[in-house]
Amino acid sequence: METIRTGYKTGRLTVEEPTEQRKGGYVVWRCRCDCGGEILLDTRCLKRGTVTDCGCAAKVRPGQCDISGRRFGKLTAIQPTEERSARGSAVWLCRCDCGKEVHAEAGQLLSGNRKSCGCLSRPPLKDFAGKRFGKLTVTEYAGKEGGMHRWKCACDCGGETVVGQSLLQSGKTKSCGCLQAATYKDNRKLVEGTSVAALLASKDGRLIKSNKSGHNGVYLDKRRNLWVAQITFQGKTKYLGAYKKLEQAVKARQTGEEIYDRFLERIEADSGNDGR
Repeated sequence: METIRTGYKTGRLTVEEPTEQRKGGYVVWRCRCDCGGEILLDTRCLKRGTVTDCGCAAKVRPGQCDISGRRFGKLTAIQPTEERSARGSAVWLCRCDCGKEVHAEAGQLLSGNRKSCGCLSRPPLKDFAGKRFGKLTVTEYAGKEGGMHRWKCACDCGGETVVGQSLLQSGKTKSCGCLQAATYKDNRKLVEGTSVAALLASKDGRLIKSNKSGHNGVYLDKRRNLWVAQITFQGKTKYLGAYKKLEQAVKARQTGEEIYDRFLERIEADSGNDGR
């Protein structure tokens, strides 16, 4: 590898001179960009080639791995977004060979764990947009979580819900939950020690009085300054993770509520009800 010295060129940057500064034991160099701008970079950063301009052209932050234009399976990285994953990994906008654009973690791309928008996954992604399933009309694809493709649906009652593709295809889910609510009207009804009415109220977004986050099962851990998601079912509370952003914790809680869906679907099937 070429030694870093005055006149060294990387991208739009030309190394002008060393400074007296050190970063992690490495010399910090003053670099001039083709646009006339200036930036200070250490030897290690210059050798890695992770920064190639003063910030005038690249959308990649200094020190961030630039994977612009690189292919990962069927995905081509376009540019980084402002998002960060729960692990702190940069999230990139990528274009799939099938034409769709998706957001993907840099870590998943570099490790080979993400190679498409979902079109390579199994089970295969169906085209459900606009189709009806019971009282539900599919409006748009909502991504893949927990190995299941999910679709955003509008219910005839006016409600909205996100349902797993296999649940729609099998006919197990036919409404946003309003058919279940009509079936289980008695607030005192307990099934296997569980209040069906309480589950339905939670799924409908009705909050307990002490809730301050606006979402059941999500609260702010002030000591760590993180949003914590959890879910309680049949007397047991399951920890769903701690997140920097509220929307990340809400998403984790929504995924966790699948345990409610499975329970309600099972007891409905046991009761001999044909539809939801």
